Amino acid sequence: MWWFGRKGASGFSSSSTAEEVTHGIDGSGLTAIVTGASNGIGKETARVLALRGVNVVMAVRNMAAGRDVREEIVKEIPSAKVDAMELDLSSMVSVRKFASNFNSSGHALNILINNAGIMATPFILSKDDIELQFATNHIGHFLLTNLLLDNMKKTARKSSREGRIVNVSSEAHRWTYNEGIRFDKINDKSEYHGYRAYGQSKLANILHSNELARQLKEDGVNITANSLHPGVIATNLFQHSIISSGFMAGVGKLLFKSVQQGAATTCYLALHPQVKGVRGEYFWDSNLAKASSKGKDVELAKKLWDFSMNLVK
Repeated sequence: MWWFGRKGASGFSSSSTAEEVTHGIDGSGLTAIVTGASNGIGKETARVLALRGVNVVMAVRNMAAGRDVREEIVKEIPSAKVDAMELDLSSMVSVRKFASNFNSSGHALNILINNAGIMATPFILSKDDIELQFATNHIGHFLLTNLLLDNMKKTARKSSREGRIVNVSSEAHRWTYNEGIRFDKINDKSEYHGYRAYGQSKLANILHSNELARQLKEDGVNITANSLHPGVIATNLFQHSIISSGFMAGVGKLLFKSVQQGAATTCYLALHPQVKGVRGEYFWDSNLAKASSKGKDVELAKKLWDFSMNLVK
């Protein structure tokens, strides 16, 4: 479409691909974790980071699919350094096990990409009795980040290279419940709305990034945290909506981004020197964008942090 070619201040646009935004960047010596890397933009993110020399750990729920993707990447890029590790973000036990295994493996961690997500599911409780979208999209990533943070801090100090945490959010954060985060009604089935609950979890991704960025800056740690909207992409994220999935399989593929374009902003935030030192910001099409007023609410971010800490204890 005509608007895809309109470049922003970064020099990139919505039509830019992950390969294009990382062209000429050498990621050798860096290690990244990408959650949800067995399909969609997570898979493309892992592939492109590996293409740029990054040691990539794919955190996947389905290990068979993860191994297949790893073989695919190595077949295309023989020099690729890619591993798959099991991670179910809806289970705190699984998150803790993953983090423990990674930290004890001796791997240093430079880049954490919290990409995995589910969308507009029917009302379901996670293994920890938390509404599934909030549990998977936010709480799982919140806990994972906290458990890997010491590793990232140590790596940043030893390597003198900036660590980066990237949270994949969505413009859907604008269409959450009226109060933004329903702290007292997270598990309220009677007022549950699949799409608003998705928006709530995506707002939480932005607030998490912002508060984390604030704390890291206050502590003088050389790690940034930012969030992004990848664009609307024809992926299996729409599997729980019959209308949306049918649309995306047909007309949507003509109107919206390819997976290669959808992974661009994630890869841009993970590797590009233009965003060195940038923290607590929201990006779209590899350019700075503006989150909603709730997405910029400092007090709401602090309240969500405390609420999340209590849930993961």
